[in-house]
Amino acid sequence: MLQFLIRRTLGAALILFLISAFTFFMFFAIPQDPALLACGKNCTPDALEVIHKNLGLDKPVAVQFWDFMVGIFAGRDFSVGHCSAPCFGVSFNDQQMVWDTIVDRFPLTLSLSIGGLIVFLIVGLSAGMIAAWRKGTAVDKIFSGGSLVLSSMQIYFLGPVVLGLFVYSTGWLDKPKYVPFSESIGGWFMGLLIPWIVMSVIFTANYTRMSRSTMIEQLQEEHVRAARAKGMSSRYVFFRYAWRGSLIPIVTIIGIDLGALFGGAMVTELTFGLAGIGRLAISSVVNKDLPLTMGVMVVSAALILFFNVIVDALYAIIDPRVRLS
Repeated sequence: MLQFLIRRTLGAALILFLISAFTFFMFFAIPQDPALLACGKNCTPDALEVIHKNLGLDKPVAVQFWDFMVGIFAGRDFSVGHCSAPCFGVSFNDQQMVWDTIVDRFPLTLSLSIGGLIVFLIVGLSAGMIAAWRKGTAVDKIFSGGSLVLSSMQIYFLGPVVLGLFVYSTGWLDKPKYVPFSESIGGWFMGLLIPWIVMSVIFTANYTRMSRSTMIEQLQEEHVRAARAKGMSSRYVFFRYAWRGSLIPIVTIIGIDLGALFGGAMVTELTFGLAGIGRLAISSVVNKDLPLTMGVMVVSAALILFFNVIVDALYAIIDPRVRLS
């Protein structure tokens, strides 16, 4: 296990470096000077030169990238002050430390992602197992048909519909907003309930179909039929053998969907007017704010890679036949 974690950590570090390098150098392929954003409307050549020096844009691109990578581990000094590690630089737009901005926005996106993950796993896996258990019945057809309909939905379409129905028309639910968990658990839950439900709809449909098909496949395996032949109850066989065996492909899909989950959180934030990492990423690209873009990109990629390593390690726990080596 230790060798596996070391190997995957080194691989993740290499991927992060390549992502950072690609994003950084692609930024400078944009013909517009990013210093113009910080300079403002009444920009003079002298002021632009000072901004270039303060932001480090007067150095070669390779040197700027090296300074950026060093700053992540050792920190950097800017005209606005010292940036402690992990330092992703100073925003071109508002002259704020990028890391501080990400830390301020991150709890919302994390709450959206984890809440949505829990909702679609509980609902999707439960519906899929029930459909597999009642294969060929009306329940199976309802769940299977419903998953096909839900999978065609999109967040930017379903979000306004749910808002109009449950918030503005009936008033049954509160308008989405972010209340820190430390301030009010109830406010945090109710404020994100609609975004969780809307964001999880598409994933719920996919996991319903996936869990149903893998469960039906597992029920046909020889060891499951042998357990039934020994006189074990159908319920025990279902949960002890078939359900556990069906988790391997489900866990694999979860690892792949983590990136899509962050993308879903980004669209959800825009749909419901929530200020998280998603809106921060879009504004950084629109404003050509390299430090902010790099910070969001590196942090998001690091989280996705981290969770993928955890998912891979879970294989051996779920199925002892899997060897991480």
